[in-house]
Amino acid sequence: MSTDSSDVAARLDMTRPHPARRYDYWLGGKDNFQADRDAAEAIAAVFPHIRTAARENRAFMQRAVRHLAAEAGIRQFLDIGTGLPTADNVHDVAQRIAPESRIVYVDNDPLVLVHARALLNSSPEGATAYIDADARHPERILADPALRSTLDFSQPIALLMVAVLHFVEDHEDPWAVVRHLVDALPDGSYLVLSHATFDPLDAETIAAMDAVNKNIRPLFSPRPFADVARFFEGLDVLEPGIVSVSDWRPQPGPRPTPAEATGYGAVARTS
Repeated sequence: MSTDSSDVAARLDMTRPHPARRYDYWLGGKDNFQADRDAAEAIAAVFPHIRTAARENRAFMQRAVRHLAAEAGIRQFLDIGTGLPTADNVHDVAQRIAPESRIVYVDNDPLVLVHARALLNSSPEGATAYIDADARHPERILADPALRSTLDFSQPIALLMVAVLHFVEDHEDPWAVVRHLVDALPDGSYLVLSHATFDPLDAETIAAMDAVNKNIRPLFSPRPFADVARFFEGLDVLEPGIVSVSDWRPQPGPRPTPAEATGYGAVARTS
């Protein structure tokens, strides 16, 4: 992993919002700039539940990793669209259960690269690595030496694409991206995926969100259930299926409604 300061500085545009930094802001983090905060607040003005949605998506990821590590025996994780380091990242959750777990993180935000050392704080028994790459280019991720030196492709791997594919537009074919990655995984691997949706929202909220979205880049592309289900074609989707992220194997007690969480989540196994 290279963290050349001149390269990072050249790529770090503080005037343009980035999804990872906006997400960090909604989660209460401090690794964001005014442009990120302005975009985040513009969305929150028309959808006040956005912070709840961000927290619920994060909690879904943590429950999914916990299940795969504790119940399915998975010891390898490839997390694409990692975001800025915060409490209970993938390696924190997995290595708490199985210290020998190995994790590769992938993101394209130069600020995530700056803070990647926090993602590389592995247990002595396991390993972590970071790849500076874009989810739109799966072939580059799969060809990166850090991936092959950290993960053993003769053993099952959990691929995480959590809250990232709604930033890949239809013309960029996010379904082909997922297929490319899943096809490269060993048998018995898993896909953990969450995706924003407007399905549970009323027409007025959708119109307001669409109006805000026109002025924010990268374009935000929430998708209906049928389009999200396409990511899981040919895979064995675990119970309870493709559901609101809040409803995927939740902890006991009250939880947000699908209209507050505004995201589908599921875990599926390859053959």
